[in-house]
Amino acid sequence: MKSIDTLDLNGTYSYADYLQWEFEERLELIKGQIFKIPSAPGTRHQKISGMLLSEIWQLLKYRDCQVFAAPFDVRLPRFDVQSDKEILTVVQPDISVICDPAKIDEKGCLGAPDWIIEILSPGNTRKEMDNKFDVYEESGVKEYWLVEPNDEVVFVYVLIEEGKFIGLKPYTVGQALTSITLPDFTIELNQLFDKK
Repeated sequence: MKSIDTLDLNGTYSYADYLQWEFEERLELIKGQIFKIPSAPGTRHQKISGMLLSEIWQLLKYRDCQVFAAPFDVRLPRFDVQSDKEILTVVQPDISVICDPAKIDEKGCLGAPDWIIEILSPGNTRKEMDNKFDVYEESGVKEYWLVEPNDEVVFVYVLIEEGKFIGLKPYTVGQALTSITLPDFTIELNQLFDKK
């Protein structure tokens, strides 16, 4: 299948379907529903993503945890699934940190990463703040950062024992942000949001 126009965008699809598609557009599946990934992100988005990826990679290069940047498929099964047909959520987070090597395979990641970072840009805000928030929480992502470049703020959500995200105080320029998952990772938001 080469054209997305041949799909029923109101239909329900699985990872098995997703593997058959050869569209030019990048897609994500959230609970079986298709979401188009907006065209190439802007320069500021890419600078922020590149800086975070580089800093995290430097920290992890001699550890068991690994960091990956989009495009990188993260399959989030709701239960202990046995087949691609049973997986209804496949997302491509901007940055994923995975500390369990058993979750990593040639297709990407099967199961919840420990830490996900999404960078908001025009066209993806609702999906990241609503739909993805829910599936990340349900699947057990331990730490979720939402980076808002326009307002220069980072929203941090941490999974508590009850399986729910709690939001921490928003972090803004002038502050340093430390990861819960990797306590020796700290980034200065002045540096992260530097417009040079």
